[in-house]
Amino acid sequence: MNIRSLTRGDGVVIGAAVLLFIASFLDTFDKSGSGAPNAWDNLGLVMSMYVGGIAGAVLIVLSRALPQPFKVVGLDLGQIGVGLTVFSLWTAFWSTIDPLGPFTDEFKSLDVGAGSGLILGLIGALVLAAAAVATALVPALQAALIPAPKPQAPQPYGAQPPGGYGYPGAAAPQPGQPYGAQPQPGQPFGQQQPPAPAAQQQPPAADFSPFWFAVPVARPLFAEDGSTAPIAELAPGTWYLAVEQRGAALVAQTQDGRRGVLQDTSGIQRG
Repeated sequence: MNIRSLTRGDGVVIGAAVLLFIASFLDTFDKSGSGAPNAWDNLGLVMSMYVGGIAGAVLIVLSRALPQPFKVVGLDLGQIGVGLTVFSLWTAFWSTIDPLGPFTDEFKSLDVGAGSGLILGLIGALVLAAAAVATALVPALQAALIPAPKPQAPQPYGAQPPGGYGYPGAAAPQPGQPYGAQPQPGQPFGQQQPPAPAAQQQPPAADFSPFWFAVPVARPLFAEDGSTAPIAELAPGTWYLAVEQRGAALVAQTQDGRRGVLQDTSGIQRG
């Protein structure tokens, strides 16, 4: 699971679920004195309005954080979660209109209204359902909840940059030299590697140089042969190396050396 793939909309969903959980322990309706029941005294109410909404939020967050989509009877977990949040709001609305519910006979002589538990629960269910539906429609809610770390400052003169994938300070490979290749023993310092045979080289784009980048949200990486099945998923918070540009798309290399085409390059952060 990758929490960096969560969006701002997911953060609102999580906050609304916490609000629902707190509201379930407050009074269901307004009654003078003590003894007013809360949602846990009414199994139908607590399971449909409160637990249903919280379960929907959990499914939405899980769907976003899992590396591969997971479906149940053909439905994505996120779709099931959105449906539960809307059902929670529906139940909250009618429960607020009729707060007594099964306790009508016990308190029929009293003039009571919706208690703090129902009012706060209605607000939480409304925010929860609105965020679950609007995340797919509002670009501001699709931004990463935890932004990708900024590139490190340039190293002092003479210092060796840290190696390894996922760090934008690492040197990009030279054209014609395999990524990560080390200078050959006995080669004078500063001497360039001899060029590979012409048959093994592909001419690089005239205006393109390899660079590090990070994606704002999780995006699929497709095979270079043009197939529609993704070979990997680029996650926010990790730096990847762009090795080639094909029109508006980029050829990216993952940590394990796989190369693929990133078709959606909107909003990427260059290292």
